[in-house]
Order: sequence, then C-alpha cells, then structure tokens
Amino acid sequence: MLLSRRWFPKIASVAVVAIGAGCAGDLSTLEPAGPSASAVARLWWAMLMAALLLFLLVVGLFLAIVFAPGIGRRISPESWIVGGGLALPLPILVALTVYAFWLGEHQLRGGGRLPSEMIRIEALATQWNWRFEYPDLPGAPTTLGTVHIPAGRTVEIAVTSDDVVHSLWVPRLGGKIDAVPGHTTYVRLRADTPGRYGGQCSEYCGTGHAGMRFEVLAHSPEDYPAALNDEQRQ
Repeated sequence: MLLSRRWFPKIASVAVVAIGAGCAGDLSTLEPAGPSASAVARLWWAMLMAALLLFLLVVGLFLAIVFAPGIGRRISPESWIVGGGLALPLPILVALTVYAFWLGEHQLRGGGRLPSEMIRIEALATQWNWRFEYPDLPGAPTTLGTVHIPAGRTVEIAVTSDDVVHSLWVPRLGGKIDAVPGHTTYVRLRADTPGRYGGQCSEYCGTGHAGMRFEVLAHSPEDYPAALNDEQRQ
C-alpha cells in the first residue's frame, strides 16, 4: 500500500504528460493553425463535452441507485426509457450532427461565399506520393511531396488519384478529402501564419501507405512567388 501511494502521483503525472503530448504536434487536430482546423477542433471539444455530460449523468444515476435504492421507484420503466433513452440524448445528437454537416459543407467547394483572394492548387495522388500543380501561377513548377501556399489566404485544392483511393489531410489546417480515381474532389485550407505543416494520406492505400506523407510550406504573400521560383531552380 505504501509503495502504491508513493508511486501513484508519479504514474499519474506521466499519464497526464502522455495524454497532453498526444494532443499536440505536427499532425494534431487539436493544435489548429487555420480557421478550418479551428472549426474541426471546436467540434471535437463540443463532442467531448457532450459525451462527458452524458457520462456524468449516467454515473450519477448509478450512484444514486446504489446509495438510495428507492429513489427512482416513482418513475415508471417506460418513462425511464423514453426520458433517458430518447428525450435526453436525442437533442444532443441532433445538434452535433447538424453542426458537423454545416461545418463539413463550409470546408468543401460550394460551401459559403467564394473568397475573392482564393487560389487553386491541383493535387494528384499516386502510390505512394503526392504531386502538386499551380494553375493560377503560370510557369510555377510541379512539386513532389511538398505544396507551397501563401499564408493568410484561402487555398482550394482540387484532389484526384491516379490509381486507388487515397485521402488528403493536413490536420492543423483543415479536414480531409478523398482522392478518387477519375473524379475530382475539393477542400479548402488556410494557414494563419507562415510555417511548415505536416500532411498525410489518411486512407489505407497499400503497403506504402504509412510513408505517404507530404508537407505544406506556408509563405508570406510577398515571398510566395519567390519560394516557388526557388523550388524550380532546385
């Protein structure tokens, strides 16, 4: 007992640090660097809070029954089923579902007002690489494994695949979108500040899936053309 009391605070501290480390990093959705990713993080926190409220309510009812066995006898079994199984969780689930669909539509092409300063980039997925082209910048080179974007501007990425289904995802900048052979899908990203942001394929696509990563380099708007020119000279 003495040993467990001595080691419990240390074990708890390690657990807290490990959990906190999992919420940060290059591929963390809980460390957003743009408005789309911030919206996804808010949805995650809202779902977590709703789940915690329901969990605490269930635990509270369980403890009430354990320590006061007769507390719920005045309520009929039908009322418990209707109230606890439908009336309580249904509004929460409906609200979260509506918010999630609204959020998803505003991250895809056609959702909301078209930003006037938006630029377009084309992404082609292959086993197991990403190729990016810049149709709005004549003469810009094709880049492999790296996509250059201007910070503070909305970027619409047109995504397709050359072989199997892949999925483009930059966790700190926005949601994910499937890359489907013969079909083009669209996702909008925006980086608030210049920097490097990790991206990956989030759809299992074969033996090389784990290494199908890429990086997003966000440059200040004035440095953006020069960064692509430097890429061409390399």
